[in-house]
Amino acid sequence: MRIGIDCTAAAHQRAGIGRYTRGIVGALARLGGEHSFALIVAGGEGEAGGFDARGVGLEIADNFKIRKLPLSPRLWTIIWHRLRVPLPVDLILGSVDVFHSPDYVLPPLRRGKTLVTIHDLSFLRYPEGAEPNLRGYLGTAVPRSLEEADLILGDSEHTRQDIIELFGVPPERVQVVYPGVDQAFRVIGDQQALAAVKELYSLDSPFILSVGTLEPRKNLIRLLDAYAVLRAGGDLEHKLVIAGGKGWLYDGIFRRVEELSLQEDVTFLGYLPEEHLPAVYCLSDLLVFPSLYEGFGLPPLEAMACGTPVITSDSSSLPEVVGEAGLMAPPDDTEALAETIRKVLADSELRDDLVRRGLSRAAEFTWQAAGEKLLAIYEDLHEREPG
Repeated sequence: MRIGIDCTAAAHQRAGIGRYTRGIVGALARLGGEHSFALIVAGGEGEAGGFDARGVGLEIADNFKIRKLPLSPRLWTIIWHRLRVPLPVDLILGSVDVFHSPDYVLPPLRRGKTLVTIHDLSFLRYPEGAEPNLRGYLGTAVPRSLEEADLILGDSEHTRQDIIELFGVPPERVQVVYPGVDQAFRVIGDQQALAAVKELYSLDSPFILSVGTLEPRKNLIRLLDAYAVLRAGGDLEHKLVIAGGKGWLYDGIFRRVEELSLQEDVTFLGYLPEEHLPAVYCLSDLLVFPSLYEGFGLPPLEAMACGTPVITSDSSSLPEVVGEAGLMAPPDDTEALAETIRKVLADSELRDDLVRRGLSRAAEFTWQAAGEKLLAIYEDLHEREPG
């Protein structure tokens, strides 16, 4: 087969779908095999749209070729999904047997089977927390892509059920491919490496960590409220460290820190480079991930792989992801979240148990397994009769 994959997110997005796309393409490259892959990248200057595969941590094999789309991702979004110009992507990509879009929407294609990955449906399940322009775009482009795709992939069974329920898609048209935890996320024994990251980010005090883009869906205001409850009790020495780039509607998060007079106790690291994130997990005493809605949620598994205990919310896909390896609290219950944090920090035996269970749980989610399942799906889709 010749398999086309839209790799634009891998070139332009550091986190989220960018990391996902780099994960699946890297896994497919390591599997080798007889198939050839054509990666299409929109935007940028120079060869392959400015996409330096190794520069974004992606090792591709000889059977992978990169093709450039000469305009920016935004312009292609306008052409394909707002103006709906039927300009087929395979005019540039060349003929493919299967085309996979890992980022919600499909471009026009003359021939070949198509599949699209839907990571979550937060723009429908939690619309008040989504940026309005993005919500409007996804609200029109996603239904069209779901109708056109030969097969739909979700990151979790929860997302699969959302797709079936919200769009009336027949269950047999939706499959689950779980993302993997990158091998860089592990228990780090190199004390010098840990000390260097500790000094770089001034992580001198014991700390609770939260990781994720700053946006309403991540429920960080309630985490701040729970942290304030613990600080008011007088027996919490931990700082709160929040790692993640600014997304949208984040002003309320910073305002809440000031309202609670937590400026000396809460640190915002901003976006963390992937090479530093494992060490920050390892340096933390606890990850708290109180998100209101996740299609999958990698940070809890990454923290577990680094030997860090995890508390997460009991909503959406998170119970499916964490299993019995972490503790959970209702995302709308500040007191319950505060009490769960207090419990973990006060009980060394519980922490040790969570570390053991977490390491085992994280090992179940690998990019190799994701790549193997995805390749089998490509092959099965290619062999299906048309219609």
